[in-house]
Amino acid sequence: MSARGFGPIPIVFDLSPHTLGGTERFLARLLPALDARRFTPIVIARKDAAPLRFMAAQGIRTVVIGLQLLLPEGELRRASVRTAPIIHASDATAAALAGITRQIPARAALIATSISALNTALALTAAAGELRTGAAT
Repeated sequence: MSARGFGPIPIVFDLSPHTLGGTERFLARLLPALDARRFTPIVIARKDAAPLRFMAAQGIRTVVIGLQLLLPEGELRRASVRTAPIIHASDATAAALAGITRQIPARAALIATSISALNTALALTAAAGELRTGAAT
């Protein structure tokens, strides 16, 4: 159980580029070793590629961003709607931190943070809609 008592803390890993190399293989060995009572690793990618299939074969939860939202109602779609705010909020945080630490130019950080913040708001709106309709139960 997490420190807040709400269950395992989701940790999102973004696989880009979509090649199966040493980093991806290391991640596939590392993630199953995490304490499942405290953490839930989720590997995301923008397309179904070899690294994502490799991770899924290792028993790691994987998500292809965007595609599940086109599915009719179902558990996979609901899980994607629940996961989206975490993904977009972590993107916004990463972009802001990259700008603050001057790892990317300030203008690029502002644009990336703004886009990810908007996506976070949209994802939260979608998740709230699922909760209101009772579809997320």
